[in-house]
Amino acid sequence: MEDQDKYLTDYDNPDLPKQRVRLAAVGSVLPGGKFEVDAITAGEANGWTFSVGSLQESLPLWDGVECFVDHGGWFDSGRSVRDLGGVFTAPRWVEDVKAVRLNLSTAGPSGALVAEIGKEMLMEDIPKPKVGFSADVLFTAKGKDVLKILRVFSLDLVFNPARGGAFKRALNSMGKEGNAMTEELGTQSAAPIKGAAQMEADLESFRALLGVQQEQEKLRQEAEKAKAVRAQMCGYLLDAGLSSSRLPAPMIEHVRGLFAGRVFEPGELSTAIDNARKLVSDLTGGAAVQGPGRIHGMFSSTDQLEAAVDDMFDIPRAKGMEGLKAARLTGIRELYLMLTGDDDLHGGYYADRARLATTADFSGLVKNALNKIVVNQWEAFGRAGYDWWTKISVVEHFNTLNGITGTLVGTVGALPSVAEGAEYTELMVGDSPETASFTKYGGYIPLTLELIDRDDTRKLKAYPRELASAGLRRLSGLVAAIFSGTVGVGPTMADGGALFNNTATTAATGHANLLVTALSAAEWEVVSAAMYNQPMLIKWAVGYYGTGPRMAINPRFLLVPRALKLTAEKILYPEHENLATIYSENMQKGQPGDVVVVPEWGTTAGGGADSDWWAAAADPAIAPAIYVGERFGIMPEIFIAGTEQSPAVFSNDEHRIKVRHFLAVWVNDFRPLHRSIV
Repeated sequence: MEDQDKYLTDYDNPDLPKQRVRLAAVGSVLPGGKFEVDAITAGEANGWTFSVGSLQESLPLWDGVECFVDHGGWFDSGRSVRDLGGVFTAPRWVEDVKAVRLNLSTAGPSGALVAEIGKEMLMEDIPKPKVGFSADVLFTAKGKDVLKILRVFSLDLVFNPARGGAFKRALNSMGKEGNAMTEELGTQSAAPIKGAAQMEADLESFRALLGVQQEQEKLRQEAEKAKAVRAQMCGYLLDAGLSSSRLPAPMIEHVRGLFAGRVFEPGELSTAIDNARKLVSDLTGGAAVQGPGRIHGMFSSTDQLEAAVDDMFDIPRAKGMEGLKAARLTGIRELYLMLTGDDDLHGGYYADRARLATTADFSGLVKNALNKIVVNQWEAFGRAGYDWWTKISVVEHFNTLNGITGTLVGTVGALPSVAEGAEYTELMVGDSPETASFTKYGGYIPLTLELIDRDDTRKLKAYPRELASAGLRRLSGLVAAIFSGTVGVGPTMADGGALFNNTATTAATGHANLLVTALSAAEWEVVSAAMYNQPMLIKWAVGYYGTGPRMAINPRFLLVPRALKLTAEKILYPEHENLATIYSENMQKGQPGDVVVVPEWGTTAGGGADSDWWAAAADPAIAPAIYVGERFGIMPEIFIAGTEQSPAVFSNDEHRIKVRHFLAVWVNDFRPLHRSIV
């Protein structure tokens, strides 16, 4: 018995492997060259276990199965008519032997051979060759247990079948054995003997019928082969058409998905590519190509979408995209549904319902737009006066959130002389380290699904403006607190003294930068002289305090609350003075100076500065004092969390617009600063 594994996909579940084997059968001769055959029995055969249920279910498959002399090859496209020996009919289940039993009517060119061998095999007392029946079946199996027989290809007469199958008996045949079988199965009439001419005519008709069937099978197989070849040709055509289409990669994949794995007409592909080109052209209609061979602007659909979002939020477009044509969005709701396909507002992304195929996503586009609004609002608030701190401080970027040590390096004053051949003396260079730590500021604003559904774009535009304002006010307040904290004397420095004190600089904690006089031209001159005469650091040690050379730098900025703005301007800008006698004109003429209004000053509530307090600061480009450290940028960052897996979306139906700001503000040197508390 032979055994082969073969995977086919034409029967039942394609996930189950199909097995094809040939199994020996037991047969007997029926009347007039008819045989009775037990085609297959329950139990183990050739390593496979056939259950009673699988065999009983297969009974209809055995009706009309042909009998050939010898098996054909496993991959033969058809069997030869010359080998036809008969047809099996009347399949039935025999319980006592648990077998599928068939009747075989001999027919065809080899029918006489099958009948003759059957008679000889049933004769007694003569040597018999190893001849019997072998079934060729296809089935599914789990392990070695047969689940279902799918097809019976043939039940053939072969030499030396694996199970040693043999003819079982003949029915209504002439002789003693025939009579015995008649008694066993019931009386049957013997078929009349036909003439030779009639038998030849019947044989010719049978041959013609078999020829037609064989031709039909051959045509079917050729059609399947032709279909496979055509499908392969369509695949080549699809690859060639898309490679020469010059379409964007996302559109190529979209068209490929429409045609991959199926047979199509060339015209269908051409139409789909033309439609894709038209769609890309419509989406990138603002791309301008001007002049002979000079490309002035090429934009993708993502660029066009970003431009539309910028227009919706009323923010300037990116440089180079000013002339890009983009359809006006009606509001945030249209943008959300276009990119997510979330028609039911579940908070997720549904690619099959999204209106626009693009690599851009809703959260990313909105986040970028909101950050642009933050930048614009930050600049607008700065022009309104909240960027005052940029004039007196130095902004420094840091790559980590580690603690900050700001080192003030001392000076040697003047280089001492060195005699010929003498050793160089050590220069006294000291420092006064100041430390600071980053603080994280932030919060979030909910972008609810109700807001999206109401299409409340106007409210959404207001969010980033508020965030920018809050971030800038926070930074302004941190720098202002340097002057107004601790009732006007500021933070404690590394040397142990308050930032502003009137102790002499010859003491370890002395800064000599605090007065209690009201603002006037004369007092501005006093403060200017005091800053000019501040000693530079030599070494922060006993015997060196206040011994350095003069800093020799005048203050550049006069810091005042709003109530003292006009007074300060009349001091630094003499042309503003409306009196006939201008005391400060000669004193201030030709000297640089700027009035800086500090928004947080002007109230004593919460420890803030009084409306009469004022201060002076040197130019930070020459003598830096105040430092502002940033980690991810000086402006606050905006993030949006809004996937369907987000807890906020699941629990609250809201996308969260989060703002985050890492800042560190500290004073590195007291000398370029002076304070007057009235």
